[in-house]
Amino acid sequence: MKNVLERAAQFRGQVFPAQRALYRRLATDGQSPKALMISCADSRVIPELITQAAPGDLFVCRNAGNIVPPFSQANGGVSSAVEYAVMALGVRDIVVCGHSDCGAMKAFAHPEELARMPNVAAWLRHAQAAHSVVCSAYHGLDEKGATRALALENVIVQLNHLRTHPCVASALARGELTLHGWFFEIESGQILAFNGQTEQFEHARDNAPLPVAVAPSRRLMGGGSVKVAAE
Repeated sequence: MKNVLERAAQFRGQVFPAQRALYRRLATDGQSPKALMISCADSRVIPELITQAAPGDLFVCRNAGNIVPPFSQANGGVSSAVEYAVMALGVRDIVVCGHSDCGAMKAFAHPEELARMPNVAAWLRHAQAAHSVVCSAYHGLDEKGATRALALENVIVQLNHLRTHPCVASALARGELTLHGWFFEIESGQILAFNGQTEQFEHARDNAPLPVAVAPSRRLMGGGSVKVAAE
Protein backbone atom coordinates (compact mmCIF):
# COMPACT_ATOMS: atom_id res chain seq x y z
CA MET A 1 0.00 0.00 0.00
CA LYS A 2 2.93 2.31 0.63
CA ASN A 3 3.84 2.20 -3.07
CA VAL A 4 0.25 2.98 -4.05
CA LEU A 5 0.18 6.05 -1.81
CA GLU A 6 3.51 7.21 -3.16
CA ARG A 7 2.24 6.95 -6.73
CA ALA A 8 -0.94 8.81 -5.76
CA ALA A 9 1.23 11.63 -4.45
CA GLN A 10 3.23 11.53 -7.68
CA PHE A 11 -0.01 11.86 -9.65
CA ARG A 12 -1.07 14.94 -7.68
CA GLY A 13 2.33 16.56 -7.89
CA GLN A 14 3.53 15.66 -11.39
CA VAL A 15 0.74 14.27 -13.60
CA PHE A 16 -2.32 16.28 -12.59
CA PRO A 17 -0.79 19.75 -13.11
CA ALA A 18 -0.16 18.98 -16.79
CA GLN A 19 -3.81 17.90 -17.21
CA ARG A 20 -5.41 20.45 -14.93
CA ALA A 21 -7.40 22.10 -17.73
CA LEU A 22 -8.82 18.73 -18.84
CA TYR A 23 -9.92 17.80 -15.33
CA ARG A 24 -11.46 21.23 -14.78
CA ARG A 25 -13.44 20.88 -17.99
CA LEU A 26 -14.62 17.39 -16.99
CA ALA A 27 -15.62 18.65 -13.55
CA THR A 28 -17.57 21.55 -15.08
CA ASP A 29 -19.10 19.93 -18.16
CA GLY A 30 -19.49 16.38 -16.87
CA GLN A 31 -18.56 13.18 -18.67
CA SER A 32 -19.46 12.11 -22.18
CA PRO A 33 -17.61 8.84 -22.84
CA LYS A 34 -18.21 7.22 -26.21
CA ALA A 35 -17.68 3.63 -25.03
CA LEU A 36 -18.45 1.29 -22.16
CA MET A 37 -15.81 -1.35 -21.45
CA ILE A 38 -16.74 -4.39 -19.37
CA SER A 39 -13.56 -6.17 -18.37
CA CYS A 40 -12.20 -8.52 -15.75
CA ALA A 41 -11.19 -7.16 -12.37
CA ASP A 42 -7.81 -8.88 -12.77
CA SER A 43 -5.10 -6.44 -11.67
CA ARG A 44 -3.10 -7.15 -14.82
CA VAL A 45 -5.87 -5.99 -17.15
CA ILE A 46 -6.27 -2.21 -17.08
CA PRO A 47 -8.73 -0.95 -19.73
CA GLU A 48 -7.47 2.64 -19.70
CA LEU A 49 -3.88 1.47 -20.16
CA ILE A 50 -4.68 -1.09 -22.87
CA THR A 51 -6.60 1.49 -24.91
CA GLN A 52 -4.42 4.46 -23.91
CA ALA A 53 -7.63 6.27 -22.99
CA ALA A 54 -7.61 9.76 -21.52
CA PRO A 55 -9.80 10.80 -18.58
CA GLY A 56 -13.40 10.98 -19.78
CA ASP A 57 -12.92 8.60 -22.73
CA LEU A 58 -14.16 5.32 -21.21
CA PHE A 59 -16.97 4.28 -18.89
CA VAL A 60 -15.56 1.16 -17.22
CA CYS A 61 -17.19 -1.73 -15.38
CA ARG A 62 -14.88 -4.44 -14.00
CA ASN A 63 -15.79 -7.70 -12.31
CA ALA A 64 -14.50 -11.24 -11.88
CA GLY A 65 -14.65 -12.95 -15.26
CA ASN A 66 -15.94 -9.95 -17.28
CA ILE A 67 -19.47 -11.24 -16.68
CA VAL A 68 -22.68 -9.64 -17.95
CA PRO A 69 -25.66 -11.36 -16.29
CA PRO A 70 -28.71 -11.76 -18.53
CA PHE A 71 -31.34 -9.09 -17.99
CA SER A 72 -33.72 -9.57 -15.08
CA GLN A 73 -35.71 -7.37 -12.77
CA ALA A 74 -33.20 -8.04 -10.00
CA ASN A 75 -30.86 -5.07 -9.66
CA GLY A 76 -27.13 -5.55 -10.10
CA GLY A 77 -24.02 -3.45 -10.56
CA VAL A 78 -23.23 -4.60 -14.10
CA SER A 79 -26.83 -4.25 -15.30
CA SER A 80 -27.03 -0.77 -13.80
CA ALA A 81 -23.75 0.26 -15.44
CA VAL A 82 -24.96 -0.98 -18.84
CA GLU A 83 -28.30 0.81 -18.52
CA TYR A 84 -26.71 4.07 -17.37
CA ALA A 85 -24.02 3.98 -20.07
CA VAL A 86 -26.52 3.43 -22.88
CA MET A 87 -29.47 5.52 -21.71
CA ALA A 88 -27.88 8.36 -19.74
CA LEU A 89 -24.45 8.69 -21.35
CA GLY A 90 -25.41 7.59 -24.85
CA VAL A 91 -22.36 5.44 -25.49
CA ARG A 92 -22.09 4.18 -29.06
CA ASP A 93 -19.82 1.20 -28.37
CA ILE A 94 -19.71 -1.54 -25.72
CA VAL A 95 -16.65 -3.77 -25.35
CA VAL A 96 -16.64 -7.05 -23.42
CA CYS A 97 -12.98 -7.82 -22.79
CA GLY A 98 -11.65 -11.17 -21.57
CA HIS A 99 -8.01 -12.07 -21.15
CA SER A 100 -5.43 -14.84 -21.00
CA ASP A 101 -4.62 -16.71 -17.78
CA CYS A 102 -7.99 -15.72 -16.29
CA GLY A 103 -8.38 -16.93 -12.71
CA ALA A 104 -12.16 -16.95 -12.98
CA MET A 105 -11.98 -19.31 -15.95
CA LYS A 106 -9.36 -21.48 -14.22
CA ALA A 107 -11.86 -22.03 -11.41
CA PHE A 108 -13.97 -24.26 -13.68
CA ALA A 109 -11.12 -26.78 -13.72
CA HIS A 110 -10.97 -26.78 -9.91
CA PRO A 111 -14.53 -26.36 -8.62
CA GLU A 112 -13.51 -27.65 -5.19
CA GLU A 113 -11.60 -24.40 -4.65
CA LEU A 114 -14.88 -22.48 -4.88
CA ALA A 115 -16.40 -24.32 -1.93
CA ARG A 116 -15.13 -21.58 0.38
CA MET A 117 -16.34 -18.82 -1.96
CA PRO A 118 -20.07 -19.31 -2.54
CA ASN A 119 -20.57 -15.82 -3.97
CA VAL A 120 -17.86 -16.36 -6.57
CA ALA A 121 -19.31 -19.76 -7.44
CA ALA A 122 -22.77 -18.26 -7.92
CA TRP A 123 -21.39 -15.42 -10.02
CA LEU A 124 -19.49 -17.76 -12.33
CA ARG A 125 -22.67 -19.65 -13.17
CA HIS A 126 -23.19 -16.85 -15.69
CA ALA A 127 -20.25 -18.37 -17.60
CA GLN A 128 -21.59 -21.93 -17.43
CA ALA A 129 -22.66 -21.92 -21.08
CA ALA A 130 -19.07 -21.20 -22.14
CA HIS A 131 -17.86 -24.09 -20.00
CA SER A 132 -20.43 -26.41 -21.60
CA VAL A 133 -19.25 -25.39 -25.08
CA VAL A 134 -15.61 -26.13 -24.26
CA CYS A 135 -16.45 -29.47 -22.63
CA SER A 136 -18.53 -30.66 -25.59
CA ALA A 137 -16.86 -29.08 -28.61
CA TYR A 138 -13.17 -28.86 -27.70
CA HIS A 139 -11.13 -32.02 -27.33
CA GLY A 140 -7.57 -32.88 -26.37
CA LEU A 141 -6.76 -29.61 -24.63
CA ASP A 142 -4.49 -29.41 -21.62
CA GLU A 143 -5.58 -27.23 -18.70
CA LYS A 144 -3.90 -24.10 -20.09
CA GLY A 145 -5.49 -24.58 -23.49
CA ALA A 146 -8.89 -25.25 -21.96
CA THR A 147 -8.64 -22.08 -19.86
CA ARG A 148 -7.84 -20.02 -22.94
CA ALA A 149 -10.68 -21.59 -24.95
CA LEU A 150 -13.07 -20.99 -22.07
CA ALA A 151 -12.04 -17.34 -21.74
CA LEU A 152 -12.62 -16.81 -25.47
CA GLU A 153 -16.00 -18.57 -25.47
CA ASN A 154 -16.97 -16.64 -22.36
CA VAL A 155 -16.62 -13.35 -24.23
CA ILE A 156 -19.17 -14.60 -26.79
CA VAL A 157 -21.56 -15.81 -24.08
CA GLN A 158 -21.44 -12.46 -22.29
CA LEU A 159 -22.09 -10.61 -25.55
CA ASN A 160 -25.20 -12.74 -25.98
CA HIS A 161 -26.26 -11.90 -22.42
CA LEU A 162 -25.68 -8.22 -23.15
CA ARG A 163 -28.17 -8.35 -26.01
CA THR A 164 -30.95 -9.43 -23.60
CA HIS A 165 -30.85 -6.03 -21.91
CA PRO A 166 -33.73 -3.88 -23.23
CA CYS A 167 -31.63 -0.73 -23.57
CA VAL A 168 -29.03 -2.61 -25.62
CA ALA A 169 -31.62 -4.37 -27.80
CA SER A 170 -33.33 -1.04 -28.51
CA ALA A 171 -30.09 0.78 -29.35
CA LEU A 172 -29.04 -2.06 -31.67
CA ALA A 173 -32.41 -1.95 -33.46
CA ARG A 174 -31.99 1.80 -33.98
CA GLY A 175 -28.50 1.26 -35.39
CA GLU A 176 -27.00 3.40 -32.65
CA LEU A 177 -24.78 0.85 -30.91
CA THR A 178 -21.86 -1.41 -31.81
CA LEU A 179 -20.81 -4.42 -29.72
CA HIS A 180 -17.22 -5.62 -29.48
CA GLY A 181 -15.72 -8.79 -28.05
CA TRP A 182 -12.03 -8.51 -27.14
CA PHE A 183 -9.46 -10.87 -25.71
CA PHE A 184 -6.32 -9.33 -24.23
CA GLU A 185 -3.18 -11.45 -24.25
CA ILE A 186 -1.27 -10.44 -21.13
CA GLU A 187 1.94 -12.09 -22.29
CA SER A 188 2.09 -10.33 -25.68
CA GLY A 189 -0.01 -7.20 -25.29
CA GLN A 190 -2.03 -8.27 -28.33
CA ILE A 191 -5.78 -7.76 -28.66
CA LEU A 192 -7.93 -10.34 -30.40
CA ALA A 193 -11.28 -9.00 -31.62
CA PHE A 194 -14.31 -11.16 -32.36
CA ASN A 195 -15.57 -10.88 -35.92
CA GLY A 196 -19.32 -11.43 -35.89
CA GLN A 197 -19.39 -12.20 -39.62
CA THR A 198 -16.75 -14.95 -39.57
CA GLU A 199 -17.44 -15.94 -35.93
CA GLN A 200 -13.70 -16.00 -35.29
CA PHE A 201 -11.32 -13.99 -33.12
CA GLU A 202 -8.83 -12.03 -35.19
CA HIS A 203 -5.69 -10.11 -34.23
CA ALA A 204 -6.20 -6.36 -34.17
CA ARG A 205 -3.89 -4.97 -36.85
CA ASP A 206 -2.34 -1.52 -37.02
CA ASN A 207 -3.91 0.66 -39.73
CA ALA A 208 -6.69 -1.87 -40.36
CA PRO A 209 -10.38 -1.75 -39.42
CA LEU A 210 -11.08 -3.44 -36.10
CA PRO A 211 -13.39 -6.46 -36.41
CA VAL A 212 -16.69 -5.99 -34.57
CA ALA A 213 -19.02 -8.52 -32.99
CA VAL A 214 -22.28 -6.73 -33.82
CA ALA A 215 -22.13 -3.85 -36.27
CA PRO A 216 -24.63 -0.96 -36.15
CA SER A 217 -27.55 -1.74 -38.43
CA ARG A 218 -30.94 -0.04 -38.25
CA ARG A 219 -33.59 -2.75 -38.02
CA LEU A 220 -37.18 -1.64 -38.53
CA MET A 221 -39.75 -4.03 -39.93
CA GLY A 222 -41.43 -1.63 -42.36
CA GLY A 223 -44.35 0.41 -41.12
CA GLY A 224 -44.48 -1.43 -37.82
CA SER A 225 -45.54 -4.73 -39.40
CA VAL A 226 -43.21 -7.70 -39.12
CA LYS A 227 -42.20 -9.19 -42.46
CA VAL A 228 -42.27 -12.96 -42.61
CA ALA A 229 -40.23 -14.76 -45.26
CA ALA A 230 -42.19 -17.02 -47.57
CA GLU A 231 -41.68 -20.75 -47.09
